[in-house]
Amino acid sequence: MAARKKIVSRDAVPKICNELRAKGKKIVTCNGSFDLMHIGHITFLQEAKARGDALIVGVNSNSSVKQYKSKDKPIIDEKHRMESLAALECVDYVVLMDEKEIAVPLINLARPDVHANGEEYGKDCVEAKAIKAIGGKLYLVKKVPGFSTTELIDRITQIYCRKK
Repeated sequence: MAARKKIVSRDAVPKICNELRAKGKKIVTCNGSFDLMHIGHITFLQEAKARGDALIVGVNSNSSVKQYKSKDKPIIDEKHRMESLAALECVDYVVLMDEKEIAVPLINLARPDVHANGEEYGKDCVEAKAIKAIGGKLYLVKKVPGFSTTELIDRITQIYCRKK
């Protein structure tokens, strides 16, 4: 599937998921801002995809990222973040989500078999109750040490913003 065709509207998600279920496919969801894509993101997405047949990625909109992270973020616009995700082989669908906390709305929309989340959020994360309520499972993915958007920004700042 061409990368841009993987980017779908929120309204299309339930229909896509019903079609996948009718074919006996196991659906996995995950979510995040995916700003400044790095190996930690890619490993997370590959691990999530390995739990099923179709991976649907919810992406925080620009306004959503500003609400829950910082007024200075995201660095990369939502359109480009979605296109980058859609270009990855492990990602089947990408959907833009506008809420401050997008995980539970995504779970309720897609009704996945599995929802993947970073291990650092723990088994009692906000997604746990929502995924359990629909009969799905929570899968926690280990973080790749040394790779987070914040750590990358800090490193770039240290290297390129030194006083000369």
